[in-house]
Amino acid sequence: MSANSFTHSSGDASIQERPRAFDTIVYGGLVVGILDGLFAFVFYGLILGVKPLRIFQSVAAGLLGRASYDGGVSTFLFGLLLHFVVATCIAAVYYAASLKLPVLIRHAVASGLIYGLIAYLVMNYVVIPLSRIGLRPTSLRVFVPAFIAHAFLVGLPIALVARRSAKARQRD
Repeated sequence: MSANSFTHSSGDASIQERPRAFDTIVYGGLVVGILDGLFAFVFYGLILGVKPLRIFQSVAAGLLGRASYDGGVSTFLFGLLLHFVVATCIAAVYYAASLKLPVLIRHAVASGLIYGLIAYLVMNYVVIPLSRIGLRPTSLRVFVPAFIAHAFLVGLPIALVARRSAKARQRD
């Protein structure tokens, strides 16, 4: 694949470089972990009334099963760590895909929004059912806000971090 496949005219500059792996994966994962975590506390905690401790214990349940809810702060912290690991993995997949599909950098906003929706579907209908949590029922009351939030708080930030990284690499 030629470097020209990464060229995109965006008014003042064109992107001719791939994004940096570190920037996209680490910074993207960190941003997404923070934004998605805040969404979880606001939506599940404040709106749906889930106790804050249980929010990340639910993440830990993917590996520990129901025992995670008996672990107190330690399983909360383990779930928080896992949350950031998953966010970083989601960013790594976007980075890897952007190397093969430069359109993900050229059209970062649309690509990011779509990627966030795909990430939500894969997590909730592939990863979680295969985890110790198993298949869980959902309702539109939960599905719609979480689905939309993943577009804007997961996919879009990763795509924007990747695009910014590609532009920074080009300037260097």
